[in-house]
Amino acid sequence: MRVTPAVVAEEHAWVRDRAPVVVPILNETRDRLGELFETDVDRIDPRTYRREVDAVFADGEVAVNVAGYVGLLRDLDVEGDYPGFIVDEVLGRELAATIAGGQPLSLLAQATFHFADVHVDEDATATGRGVAGADDLDAALAAGFQTRLPGWDWRVGESPFAVDPE
Repeated sequence: MRVTPAVVAEEHAWVRDRAPVVVPILNETRDRLGELFETDVDRIDPRTYRREVDAVFADGEVAVNVAGYVGLLRDLDVEGDYPGFIVDEVLGRELAATIAGGQPLSLLAQATFHFADVHVDEDATATGRGVAGADDLDAALAAGFQTRLPGWDWRVGESPFAVDPE
């Protein structure tokens, strides 16, 4: 794999165009998590998703890594699938964390990736390549973007743990 600025631009366009697949997974994940945590979580529309994809890819250092993870998962296939179970999980988890940003969001995105992944139907995520990493890719995109986007009450307002240096 060779990652160039042109490849990053191609992956950016691909991730943006994935909205019809990723946004429903993202919203279903938010619904399931909201139910578990007994809270309402705002839904995300495709326009908001695309705007946030643009924000992620606007940071070149993040963009090159996101593009690398996306490219690897789009092509990852392992004969018999199960022997490759770990590599696609690791790549998916790291993609979600990279999209979400620094701590604590990156850790939340990693946990959310595994939660989303078990609910992703491979058939719904078909990338046209029939590869093992396809469902992990869509779960990672959904987990990363759902984590970084607003809509959770606990993320509204100042943290009670912030220290005033004065």
